This record gives sequence, structure tokens and C-alpha cells, in this order.
Amino acid sequence: MAVLTIRDVPEDTKAALARDARQRGQSLQAFLLAVLERQAEFGRNRELLAEIADELAEGGGADADAADAADLLAQARAGRDIAGGAEAPGGAA
Repeated sequence: MAVLTIRDVPEDTKAALARDARQRGQSLQAFLLAVLERQAEFGRNRELLAEIADELAEGGGADADAADAADLLAQARAGRDIAGGAEAPGGAA
């Protein structure tokens, strides 16, 4: 695994992050790793959305026999919950 160092973090920012970590029963390191992993996943989601937008712009889309989007989302959310998906700071998923 890689080691990251972040310099010049304001004390109030560190205190707020440490408070959030304590509220979740995590160390600051575990909490920040979860934040970084979520951010990396958001980046992958943006790439996927850009690919979908490009495909739709070219006239692509789902075939008539494609799975229902609501069903796919429900399955993905259930899988995330089972895998222990962390809740984002501020209570958002």
C-alpha cells in the first residue's frame, strides 16, 4: 500500500475530521482512508457517466430487453449495504 502525507492541515480541519472519526468509532487514519476510497469511487463514477453521455450522444441507448434501472440500483445498494458501505460525512450515502 502507498503512504500519503498531507502537510499544512489547519488545526480546526484536523479537529473536525478527528471528531467525525470518533463519532463513527474509527481512528482518524481509518476514517480518512474511507473518505479517500469514496472519493476515488466518485471519480470512477464520473468516468462512467461521461462514457454513457458519449454513447447516448452517438445515438446509443438501452435495448428493449435491458434490465430496469430501478432494479439495478436496488441490487447495487443492497450489495453495498451488505458489504458494509460507509456513510458519507454529514449523513449522506
